[in-house]
Amino acid sequence: MFNSNLGNIDRIGRILLGAAMLILYTVIAPAPFSWLLLFGLVAMASGLLGTCPIYSRLNMSTNEAD
Repeated sequence: MFNSNLGNIDRIGRILLGAAMLILYTVIAPAPFSWLLLFGLVAMASGLLGTCPIYSRLNMSTNEAD
């Protein structure tokens, strides 16, 4: 479906960053910090899928297999 362009360290970092943002969103008042939800979901999704649309556009990759 998608070509993987994220290496393992990049994927783990995005998943952890996304999880931290989602936790912060639920702990603090959600209304003024709704951007945490959006960015957290995007970071988590790109980490879980192993692909980054920005990297694809720039022809970049952190995947060691490339």
